[in-house]
Amino acid sequence: MLRAIRADLHVHTCLSPCGELEMTPTAIVHSCLEKGIDLIAVCDHNSAENVSGVRKAAEKTKLTILPGMEVTTEEEVHVLAIFDKEEQSLSLQEDVYSHLLPGENDEDLFGLQVVANELDEVEKILHKLLIGGTTLSLDFLIERIHGLGGLAISSHIDRESYSLVGQLGMIPDDLAMDALEVSPLGDVKEVRDHTSGAERFPLITSSDAHRLNEIGKVSTVFNMGAPTVEEIRKAFKNIDGRSILDGGFFHC
Repeated sequence: MLRAIRADLHVHTCLSPCGELEMTPTAIVHSCLEKGIDLIAVCDHNSAENVSGVRKAAEKTKLTILPGMEVTTEEEVHVLAIFDKEEQSLSLQEDVYSHLLPGENDEDLFGLQVVANELDEVEKILHKLLIGGTTLSLDFLIERIHGLGGLAISSHIDRESYSLVGQLGMIPDDLAMDALEVSPLGDVKEVRDHTSGAERFPLITSSDAHRLNEIGKVSTVFNMGAPTVEEIRKAFKNIDGRSILDGGFFHC
């Protein structure tokens, strides 16, 4: 049976160097439940190490957590990689970690990178330069995400920095993305009507939350049978009644 599922597919945690320390697993789960969100994807910068803590924190709730990551390509384009299984995200993490640009996180400049468990206990502090880029090309990254069974979504397509259009100046004709994400401050209709090539892709909105009060500020409502990657993929393609609902771009 199909139903409306409200999703925020771009949420950071305290692991992201630009994320606030308040973005702990239990705090994220509680915030989502309070705001009536059914599904989120945990997408920290270049790492999936906090996926486990958030998933375990949500185990006895109605909230579904999809494992993900926001990867920075060698072109400095941000791409959301979203999966069903944690093992898939950790496989991509191996590729990302082996292609990270050298350096360590500057905690005074960017903040701590905290790996936390489901009880919000600190497991470790990560010192890799997660805020930096990788040497993975855009095309290779998309192919790798798809090879692992995931979705590849272009982050905040309407932003000037770290977006597909901002970095490349266009949407390539042969781009194999599954969807494009509009930022919280963007307008879906304007992007669709005035960004050349955007009409070829489904558009979603996500919060890109780095603070608790940003979670669910914008989201996307899907009509689908379950909160899974395969169902989202079908919704992107309008298969078997799955879809992004009319008026499904939720702002609060």
